[in-house]
Amino acid sequence: MHVHKYERWWMTFGIVMLLVFLATIGFAAFADNMNPPSGLQAIDPTKVAQIPPFDHPGLRRLPDGTYEAYYVAEVFAFNPQTLTVPVGKKITFYVTSPDVVHGFFIPKTDINMMAVPGWVNSDSHVFTSKGTYLLICHEYCGIGHQNMFAKIVVR
Repeated sequence: MHVHKYERWWMTFGIVMLLVFLATIGFAAFADNMNPPSGLQAIDPTKVAQIPPFDHPGLRRLPDGTYEAYYVAEVFAFNPQTLTVPVGKKITFYVTSPDVVHGFFIPKTDINMMAVPGWVNSDSHVFTSKGTYLLICHEYCGIGHQNMFAKIVVR
């Protein structure tokens, strides 16, 4: 089989560009310390309402002065609807869902997660200013999706 020299050059150029692309992606992931999610916990979605701490979602203070906020996202509502948290303290949010996939997004913060049935997702944030923050579902979850929101009051 004869391959024209221009075809060989283009194939070589394409392979080299692919290797450069993969090396760049790999280097960027290594330099930014990107890792696959390791904080995921499994939970039986049919028993979310019976499994602590999701049987009584809300805010809990830990002995080290940080806080944990447990949320359940289900059919067009977050539980709790309103949560009051202290300013300047680290809050770790834990969220799960017993029904379908929901979003968990707090605008003007770095909190942006998915509430997936069968899994507990978590992320932390320190609110540096007082105010009321909106918590919204950013994943279309059904006909009442537009009404799925909650408030976080920072004092």
